[in-house]
Amino acid sequence: MAFVNFNPFSTCSYMDCFHILIGVIFATMNSFSNKLKIFNDPIYGFVSLQYEIIYDLIDHPYFQRLRRIKQLGLTNLVYPGALHTRFHHAMGAMHLMGQAIDVIRSKGHEITEEEAKGVTIAILLHDIGHGPFSHALEHSIVNNVTHEDISELFMSRLNQEFNGKLTLAINIFQNKYKKKFLHQLVSSQLDMDRLDYLNRDSFFTGVSEGVVSSDRIIKMLNVVNDQLAIEAKGIYSIEKFIIARRLMYWQVYLHKTVLSAESLLVNILKRAKDLAEKKVELFCTPALKIFLYNKYSENDFKKSPKLLDTFAQLDDYDIMTSIKVWVNHSDNVLSSLCKQLVDRKLFKVELQNQAFKDDKIKLIKQDIKKRFKLNDKEVNYFVLNGIVTNDAYRADKIRINILFKDGSVADIAEASDQLSIDVLSKTVKKHYLCYPK
Repeated sequence: MAFVNFNPFSTCSYMDCFHILIGVIFATMNSFSNKLKIFNDPIYGFVSLQYEIIYDLIDHPYFQRLRRIKQLGLTNLVYPGALHTRFHHAMGAMHLMGQAIDVIRSKGHEITEEEAKGVTIAILLHDIGHGPFSHALEHSIVNNVTHEDISELFMSRLNQEFNGKLTLAINIFQNKYKKKFLHQLVSSQLDMDRLDYLNRDSFFTGVSEGVVSSDRIIKMLNVVNDQLAIEAKGIYSIEKFIIARRLMYWQVYLHKTVLSAESLLVNILKRAKDLAEKKVELFCTPALKIFLYNKYSENDFKKSPKLLDTFAQLDDYDIMTSIKVWVNHSDNVLSSLCKQLVDRKLFKVELQNQAFKDDKIKLIKQDIKKRFKLNDKEVNYFVLNGIVTNDAYRADKIRINILFKDGSVADIAEASDQLSIDVLSKTVKKHYLCYPK
């Protein structure tokens, strides 16, 4: 705060002093600019920021980077509207967290202002470690380092920059804080992350089966024995939530053409890394070149703070810019793969419940080898097979509790009168085979 030391015996006139005072007031107002902004979200309408530190975190380059990472990777090759970003999702999840805090407080459970701020920061930053194209390239750019690991590294760095103000948020994120239900709001089988991405992904893809009643579910939130619970009146909304999640996986996240595109993308980067190991010259953006020509582990990030800053420069644009240039690379494998992705000449995909027979895979490989003039090693970039799983609800994880009027609590799989426990907890596995048409 600035102060004016007004001296009545000063030689300046009253008008001069008045102008000085006005100038000081405006300077003070500018130094304390309003950070409690309002933004317009396509899902929730007008959403407000509750804490000034939230504005500062959103304004940080680490968080702004999420604007350049699509929430659903290459899903827009199937659903053209799926162009929303990790930035959109993080802001939406933060908004739902604010609603959840208000509801839980209204039911007599204490959430201090510091705890509310901490859990809001935790959900805002929960995806900050996602790399380009999110899950598709999670283990392609760095070795066995998940986006959760990178998120924690980013949070730790931000905590240093913000003089320890993120310590509580980090403890909640890591499930080290005494109130366990706060962590469950961030990460569980019914958290603000899932509530937002189901509705958001449904909206932008146009797949209406993914719509869930987030308002109804949040209104039914309660806490029992330091665990989140849903009041029995909301049980049908939870059943719909679980069904919506299962359907969204098959229709969107594990859609066979999405699998084809993402498998192609993974193999493009795999081929590029193989060439880089042989010191073959590849066009790369500066940040991508660092990770393409080197292998880094989580320990490398901890030892070298600059490495995290380099990772923070990576986004979807680095990958796609490089792929567009690699279309004309002299390596036949790399150029062919890149051309198919850029031109959307995606691989054919077969899905089935049983593993594909070796004889069938062998015949396909022989055909592809002749068509593309490949050797035995190179053909593996063009014929891909694997397993995808869909488990909408896992009874062995943090369960979804249903709270009845008599105070008793039951797992949703036991409490539901519409869905059997076998349906709720069954993990469905499907085998896929991708190859050029």
